[in-house]
Amino acid sequence: MTAISTIRNLGPAMEAELNAAGIPTAEALRACGADEAYRRLLRSGARPHFIAYYVLHMALQGRPWNDCKGAEKAALRGDFDALVAEHRGLNDHGIEKILDCIGTGLRR
Repeated sequence: MTAISTIRNLGPAMEAELNAAGIPTAEALRACGADEAYRRLLRSGARPHFIAYYVLHMALQGRPWNDCKGAEKAALRGDFDALVAEHRGLNDHGIEKILDCIGTGLRR
């Protein structure tokens, strides 16, 4: 069993968050993949953050975190937005609809 922080770009803070989300090892992280890992992070209470999302993708590909650019980054942004929307939909107790009705708009 290998620590998550042994993966390039993933340090102790990300390791702690992933552990809290039920992903204890680098092997478990690789097995579930970046999207499922991020989905679990959101469910465990982590605040959505696009950079953390694409860093996770780059890390699992063995690439530098800042290697994500252009069309690839735009595609990942679309995937990130969909994951966040899915998460908010699962946890929506009507507040988003109420806020939209009173004119504050939907949160991102």
